[in-house]
Amino acid sequence: MKKANRLTMVFMAAMLSGMAILPITNAVAETKPPLKFGVALPMSGPEALFGADQVTAQQWAVDDINASGGVDGHPLEMIALDTQANPQLGINAVNRLINVDKVPALVTSWSSVVKAVAPIANREKVIEFSVGANSPDIAELGDYVYTVFPLADVDVTALAKYTHDVLKKEKAAILYINNDSGIPGARIYRKIFEEAGGKVVSYEAYDPKTTDFTSLVLQVKAANPDIIHIHGLVGDLPQLVAQIRQLGLTQRISTYSIGFNPKVIEQLGDAAEGLIVTSLSPGVNDNENMPAYIERWMKNYNRVPNGMPYTQYNYDTPYIIAELYRWVLKNNLPITGENMRKALLDIKSFELPLTGYVTFSDDHRVLKPVYLLTVENGKFEPLATIN
Repeated sequence: MKKANRLTMVFMAAMLSGMAILPITNAVAETKPPLKFGVALPMSGPEALFGADQVTAQQWAVDDINASGGVDGHPLEMIALDTQANPQLGINAVNRLINVDKVPALVTSWSSVVKAVAPIANREKVIEFSVGANSPDIAELGDYVYTVFPLADVDVTALAKYTHDVLKKEKAAILYINNDSGIPGARIYRKIFEEAGGKVVSYEAYDPKTTDFTSLVLQVKAANPDIIHIHGLVGDLPQLVAQIRQLGLTQRISTYSIGFNPKVIEQLGDAAEGLIVTSLSPGVNDNENMPAYIERWMKNYNRVPNGMPYTQYNYDTPYIIAELYRWVLKNNLPITGENMRKALLDIKSFELPLTGYVTFSDDHRVLKPVYLLTVENGKFEPLATIN
């Protein structure tokens, strides 16, 4: 509980400071060397809409930790490199972070990138935290790869069961992007929906570069489903939903947490009405720290973050890394990825400012409640909470 209290106190101190981006201040002893970690996320390219805000959230956390004294007087230092959500660029970034910057831990996301760099993290014995990628097999990528964000078998399972059991939808169409995120996510939805007693009447993949979905949507129209589930990415989701509506399909549409994004509503307008999305982090009414977090975004950017649940987990991850560093220092061990992993295995459970209590299981997974939201009158409104 002492760890939990310290994290909460650091967060509250940061909020009381005025919620501006804080530099490393005299609260951190200048004589102690920085403790580094790496970040490899898309800060440019089609996925930067999410990636840039995730990097901002992590930098805010680093600034807040440092403003409250750092890690036993050591400043925490984040080194962020751009992946453009491209596996090869991810490999380049991670190689530099490990071999040049000598980080013992790093944060990345997007399933294809997480999988591409996992062999490097395992070979070099550097902890890789996946924060937002949802492919279920991320939990099986090796000893040094951990997910902070619950995987698709958590929220997609809850969504599929709710769709059949509560919304009473008997026939589903599933449209999914043909990549490491869409394929397993769609597979889980189909499996759970059919096990619940439903029938998948259309199961269609599309290329990540597709912009014209006409033929795909016409196939769905012919199948006449009760509901349409999409497992895509932030770049293609609005286009696909818009074309579904333009071609006259009125069925309710669902997607996973990628759809919990104000830009989706902005781009779709009335076409977003009824959309069901998932969230794996507490909302403004579920966590006492969330109002201040949202106010911080409004003060600095005059908007809420894109993909708010993802930014919540990204904000919290530096707090985990700081605790691992603190454990290593307390035990007078060399700062290595191997010892950071020992710290994680020993601590296991963390109470974090924005996402609450999280425990890393032996199978490298985390479990959290699933929040379902729907678009009503141009806003995301709570629909259900599933534990």
